[in-house]
Amino acid sequence: MAATTPRDRPSDGDTRLRIIRATAALLQRQGYESTSVKRIAGAAQASPSSVYHFFPGGKQELAIEAMHHGAREFGEMLAKGLASDPDPAEAAAACALLLADDLRRSEWSDGCPVAVTALETIGRVPGLQEAATLALTGWRNLVTARLTESGITPAAAHTLAGTVISMLEGAELLSRVTADDAPLRDAAVHLAQLVRAAPRG
Repeated sequence: MAATTPRDRPSDGDTRLRIIRATAALLQRQGYESTSVKRIAGAAQASPSSVYHFFPGGKQELAIEAMHHGAREFGEMLAKGLASDPDPAEAAAACALLLADDLRRSEWSDGCPVAVTALETIGRVPGLQEAATLALTGWRNLVTARLTESGITPAAAHTLAGTVISMLEGAELLSRVTADDAPLRDAAVHLAQLVRAAPRG
């Protein structure tokens, strides 16, 4: 057997990211309480001591970092949808369709990276509610900016962006529970209608 060279070994950065991704996936699928450090280590193909090496605050610190990671990934999906069409109505619809595609590929297991954990831990786990609020605010700001750029008045863009995020979250939950992407595809139609009806400046 050939010796493993330093170049072949995973870097600390690779291991840390693998742990964060494994945590994010477990939080999406089973929530905070059912996600233990031991399960995270197993999913990340790392030892529990490695988890504590990178995250001395344990599960709570790691969950916060995983929520930030998941929020960035969800934000990237939103940004992709919002940039997919010059028509803001079609771009808003594309966000729902991209989410439907991702959820279907995961066989309905990968839900919102924030909602499950936030709802389960509100008022009980310091830091997680703040991470969830930061994520939701960031997503809303992405949508607001895109709608404002399209000529929708700033006040209308801000309130409509909140509705976009709410509709995506609700439709995703229904799709996940029913194992059917119809709620998200319906949401795409109605999001386009709402954006077309928004007041322009």
